Amino acid sequence: MSTAEARSDSGGTAAGSAGMHLEIQVIPVSDVDRAKKFYQRLGWRLDDDVAPLDGLRIVQFTPPGSGASITFGTGLTTAAPGSAEGGITVTDIEAARRDVTGRGIDASDIWHGPPFPVEARQPGTDPDHTSYGSFFSVTDPDGNTWLVQEVTTRRPGRTDPAATAFGSAADLASALRRAEAAHREHDKHEGHPRVFHRAGHAEDWPAWYAAYLAAEQAGTDLPA
Repeated sequence: MSTAEARSDSGGTAAGSAGMHLEIQVIPVSDVDRAKKFYQRLGWRLDDDVAPLDGLRIVQFTPPGSGASITFGTGLTTAAPGSAEGGITVTDIEAARRDVTGRGIDASDIWHGPPFPVEARQPGTDPDHTSYGSFFSVTDPDGNTWLVQEVTTRRPGRTDPAATAFGSAADLASALRRAEAAHREHDKHEGHPRVFHRAGHAEDWPAWYAAYLAAEQAGTDLPA
């Protein structure tokens, strides 16, 4: 089978292709210990700090709930310190910014609209909390920049519809609140009383919540 035949018309990789997962982003820093203190203060998990050879030091951090990590140190890259840019997603942009600034770290104001060009940005959180619509940024001591984006519902085709996962208990709780609000509207539409336990009611509300959470992550149609 040719490479072209192994791909779907939408450009996605067909079932049976080798799975690939982004694991590491190397960021250039000028002072390893200063950068290490910054990312520890940011609340990212320190995975490793090793120097296996002379002139080589590897420090690895992972953001909470992330499947990918960052690495910096000495002897890793020739890129100029501060030249890296990366993206981070959160499910609640305002809570994420409060967490960052509560750790004593400067963060930009929240804006909505296109991230680029800068002139197109509008102040404040997107009024409808549109997924992919709100941002703020954080810069480490060298100037490496992290663009933080609120994502609650993935666009179609951007996740595996058969897999549902949450990076943290807070992410799951936020998703459950959205599901609860949607279920409340569903009950109003169906004319059901709003009670948590529906004795004599045939609907399996945990299954409804599960279907909502899975569809929201996959970017498919939400249950009505």
